[in-house]
Amino acid sequence: MPDLSSLSRRAVLALLLATTAAAAQDAPIERWLDLTPPGWNPYAKMNPLLFGRLQDGTPEAVEAMQKIREALDAAPTVAELAGRQARLPGFVVPLQSTSDGVSEFLLVPYFGACIHTPPPPANQIVFVHLKTPQKGLKTMDAVRVIGRLSLVRQGNAAGESGYRIDDAALQRLR
Repeated sequence: MPDLSSLSRRAVLALLLATTAAAAQDAPIERWLDLTPPGWNPYAKMNPLLFGRLQDGTPEAVEAMQKIREALDAAPTVAELAGRQARLPGFVVPLQSTSDGVSEFLLVPYFGACIHTPPPPANQIVFVHLKTPQKGLKTMDAVRVIGRLSLVRQGNAAGESGYRIDDAALQRLR
């Protein structure tokens, strides 16, 4: 039969483990990788040898690129992140701007995404609606967005987003 100190140590250990797990669940999402389901690979069903033989502009190349774009736009999100607090750094692709400033934009993980390069997967694009419009916010400005994630797929000319943050706060990064 275990003694009282052994039971106490086990109880303390169980409490620490439970507290650590709860704290991890409450910790804000700060990495883009966390928005992607583990093991997800948009190219898994495609033959890599085929791409080496394709020539730009051919019907086969156009079809292959269309399939890739469809796979990236349908990128799965992580359901467990719904409602979680996020503090994501990234770059701005403005969508809605008035004389008061930018109120809606896409947050993307790397410079040039959706502007100079094709859009990243939908699970790597966050549609952001700011609590307060920001004057002087420009394309590809580096920012950190703070708010609650929701799983909302939204398409527009700049790209398909898999996540959304409403009433977001914004920190400009330098």
